[in-house]
Amino acid sequence: MPSFDSVATRAILFSGHMIDAPGRPQPRFPPALEGRAAAAIARALDWIGVHETDVGVSSAACGGDILFAEALRNRGIPIRIYLPFDEPTFLKHSVDFANHRWPERYRAVVARATLLIAPEVLGALPKGTDPYERTNEWMLAEARRIAGARVSFIALWNGEGGDGPGGTKHMMDAVRSNGGAVDWIDIRRL
Repeated sequence: MPSFDSVATRAILFSGHMIDAPGRPQPRFPPALEGRAAAAIARALDWIGVHETDVGVSSAACGGDILFAEALRNRGIPIRIYLPFDEPTFLKHSVDFANHRWPERYRAVVARATLLIAPEVLGALPKGTDPYERTNEWMLAEARRIAGARVSFIALWNGEGGDGPGGTKHMMDAVRSNGGAVDWIDIRRL
């Protein structure tokens, strides 16, 4: 896939909740909200006025990430996908637990994306470093490298802390602490 780094008008950075695993004790992104979440992401992209010279920056977990990647693909916008682990490990932890359609959808978006895998690009995970936080920081740095200050951030988030380090709240805090603008889709209102 060609490099869009030199022509990107803007980087559209995304972070969002994964679809709830079956039996999740406290629902956060139940599968019933998938259609509404996809529509909200599409509206956010329309509102910020994505253009063919923009580039998307995201991971590819089931739920928000894949919905974002699909929305960009439908608009002909290139996307760069960042994974914290090798692909089999990522799929196990972030895609395969959901219904059988998510792995297919993952493969479809990755097939038309630039795929970057942290251990291959950044090297081994330093001791004491969370892989998800490292990937969030890497994606934000890459978005800024690609587009300078022209970074738009979309978050599909419930406004609360995550199940562990490195989730959407971490990315929201990182963007805000760097003076970035946020388009927050509050999943509780879908």
